[in-house]
Formats: sequence, C-alpha cells, structure tokens
Amino acid sequence: IAVSSRGNFFLTWEPGQDFWIPHNRGTSRRIQNMGFVRGEIKNGLWMTLNGGKLLVSVAKDGEAIDLQSEEFPFEEANIKTGGYGITDVAWRDDDEVWAVGGSNTMYVSKDNGKNFQFDKSANDIPGNLYNVKFFPDYGNAGWALGSSGLLLQYVGEKA
Repeated sequence: IAVSSRGNFFLTWEPGQDFWIPHNRGTSRRIQNMGFVRGEIKNGLWMTLNGGKLLVSVAKDGEAIDLQSEEFPFEEANIKTGGYGITDVAWRDDDEVWAVGGSNTMYVSKDNGKNFQFDKSANDIPGNLYNVKFFPDYGNAGWALGSSGLLLQYVGEKA
C-alpha cells in the first residue's frame, strides 16, 4: 500500500500484478498515512486523514480485503484529537490499539479501534510522535518514535 505525496489517493499492489492500482480516498480530507490492521492485509486496512480522523476497514468473516476493489468499507473510529493529526496506528493485540500524532499525542483503544481515549503519558514532552510499533515476537514490547530522537517504551498498565 502507498499514499500519494499530497494525500489525494492511495495505491495498492499484490505480488504478481504488473502495476499499482490507484484508489480514490473517498473523503474530502487528505490521507496522512495508511497501514494494515494488526500488521497484515488479511485483517484489514487503516487510514489517517488530516484533522485527526481515523478510518478502519476490518476484514469480514476471515476474508482478506480485496485490494483490487474500487471502494473499501472504511468506518470512522471514535477518536477526539482536537484537530491534531494522527501519524501512525498499531495493534498491540486483538483489542488494544494505539494511535500517535502531533504534539506528542497518544490515544488508546481497548475495543479493536472503535473508540479511543486520550493517553497523557507523553503530555509534558515537546515535539511530535511519528511511529508506534509493537513486537509480538519479543513479548509484545512497544515503542513510539518522535521528533529530536525521542523514543518512548511501552510499559503497560500502571497499578
């Protein structure tokens, strides 16, 4: 999956295809980033839009998303960002989802990305967060990468 440089459309490609297939974004807001639900296309796609919107298209009944389809069944997640852009999204497990963005904002969902709550862990750190990743092969360790070399480690729930 790839996003055009201005966020006007996105492209998909699968092994064996001769060329990338362009797709309209389906909204007036420009695309900021896209990725796969739980890191795999078989689980669906997510898309972040300017202004802090997050759309998720979850695969139904174990069927992989058809990348050649003209339209994708995206649903808007309930996330209140106050207009701060979301730059990356990552699934920690089947239910817990993290989203990061501008001004070091972090949001967490405990219902597979349907509803998000603000997480104040990085509130007092200036800058932006650009990526969030979890590594199941390493005890589900999680990291968020931000501006000026900022690296945050996921430590889990505090007692």
